[in-house]
Amino acid sequence: MNAMNDSDTAIFQVRRGAAALIVSMPHVGARVPEEIEHGFTPVARALTDTDWYVDRLYDFVPDLGASVIAARYSRYVIDLNRPPNDAALYPGMTSTGLCPTHSFAGEPLYGSGVDALPAAEIDLRRERYWQPYHDALAGMIADTRRRLGFALLLDAHSIRSRVPRLFTGRLPDINIGTADGSSCHPDLLHPLLAILAAQSQFSCVVNGRFKGGYITRHYGSPSDGVHALQIELAQSAYMDEDHVNYDEARAAPLRELLQRLVAALLRFSPAMAAG
Repeated sequence: MNAMNDSDTAIFQVRRGAAALIVSMPHVGARVPEEIEHGFTPVARALTDTDWYVDRLYDFVPDLGASVIAARYSRYVIDLNRPPNDAALYPGMTSTGLCPTHSFAGEPLYGSGVDALPAAEIDLRRERYWQPYHDALAGMIADTRRRLGFALLLDAHSIRSRVPRLFTGRLPDINIGTADGSSCHPDLLHPLLAILAAQSQFSCVVNGRFKGGYITRHYGSPSDGVHALQIELAQSAYMDEDHVNYDEARAAPLRELLQRLVAALLRFSPAMAAG
C-alpha cells in the first residue's frame, strides 16, 4: 500500500490518504487476547462471524488516495460498531451486543452457560479496545474536515449470506445503509445506485436489514459536513463461506464494482450537493 503517514498499533492499523474518504473496517480483526480466548468455546475460537477478507477486497483504496482504519481484534472481544452503552441498534430484533456471548447463529462463545459478561470486564474491554479505535476514527474525520471542509466515511462490512437467527432467507449481495437517509446527502448515494442499477450480476438493497450500525449513525452528520454510509456484503459474493476461503475468480467482478463505487464516492463534493 502506497500511503503516507501510515501507523500501526496493537488495536488497529491506519493508512492515511489525502482524499476526503475514510474507509472503516471494524470487524476484520482476528486477534484475541490469550486471557479471553482461554474461556472461549471451539465455535468462538473459529471467529465465525468475522468480516472475512474485507480488507483484501478493498486493498485498492489507498492507491485512490483514501484513508483506511482497520481493527486488529475480533468482534468477539468487543464490537466496535455497537454503541458504548450497548443500546439496541434494531429495537425488537435479535442483538449481538457490545461484548457478545453468542455467535450470530446463537451458539455460546463461552463455556458454563455465560449469558452476559461482568460489567467490570465490559468496561475494561471498552477502555482498552473500543475507545482507542473511535478516538482514532474521530480524529481522522476531524482532520479531514479541517483540510477539506468535509469528510466521507464508508463503513465496510461482510456477513454470511444466510443467518436465520438475524434475517430471513438469503441476504442481497450488496446492502447499503444510510440510517434511512439521515447519515449522508442523497447526492452521495445517487451515483452509487446508478452504478448498481447498470449491472445485473450482484443484487442490491438500500436500508434493508442493514441500515448502518453505530459508526454510520454516530459519525454521519451531513449538516456538519460528514457523510457516512455502510456497505454490508454477502460473503457468498466473493468467497467460499463453508470453508472460509477467498475465491479470486468470484471476488474479481465484485472488486471491480467496489472500485467503481469508491471512485464515485471520491467524486462527491459539498458543492455538488449544494448545486
